[in-house]
Amino acid sequence: LVAKKVPGCDPVHKISIIPRGHKALGYTLQLPEEDRFLMSKIELTNRICVLLGGRVAEQIHFDDITTGAQNDLERATQIARQMVTEFGMSDSLGPVTLGRKQHEVFLGRDIVEERNYSDEIAFSIDKEVRKIVDDCYERVRVILTDNHEAHVRIARTLLVEEVIEGDRLDSLLEEGIPVDSEDSEGGAEVAVASSTEQEGSQPV
Repeated sequence: LVAKKVPGCDPVHKISIIPRGHKALGYTLQLPEEDRFLMSKIELTNRICVLLGGRVAEQIHFDDITTGAQNDLERATQIARQMVTEFGMSDSLGPVTLGRKQHEVFLGRDIVEERNYSDEIAFSIDKEVRKIVDDCYERVRVILTDNHEAHVRIARTLLVEEVIEGDRLDSLLEEGIPVDSEDSEGGAEVAVASSTEQEGSQPV
């Protein structure tokens, strides 16, 4: 739902609540319409919004949260940190790159990042990352609150069909059928955090 309501997001091709592996309770598959080699600040913040959708849905419908959004939260935070430290997209820190990545010479060692900034800058980085994520979180909360009936309608359909293709999702959003309180409670059961998959070039 968030991906459909946020302008410029990659089209949603499939939503599934069929569990995959040990962590994913389901997934949303987005595919770009064309090859992409660059991403704008708006596109990155939109992607963070989509990743936060599951966690926000939990809070709205259950007034509680679970571990289901772990991977999405990790990816959202990583994108926000890249925006600040690698892409120069921070309003307060400006167009700078912070931290130098170095490849270890020994086999099997990961890429490590050399910190080339002060504790004060580190604090500012964390503050900016949190601001980006918090702003996106509030944006998603408004979207899901304003589109509550559509959200529950999609959830109810997923409970029955388990998988929704992109065209089916469009038709559900266009129906505009009111949802009563009893149906709302049942549909909310699937409004839990799940994995958001996006193909194509993306910062991770």
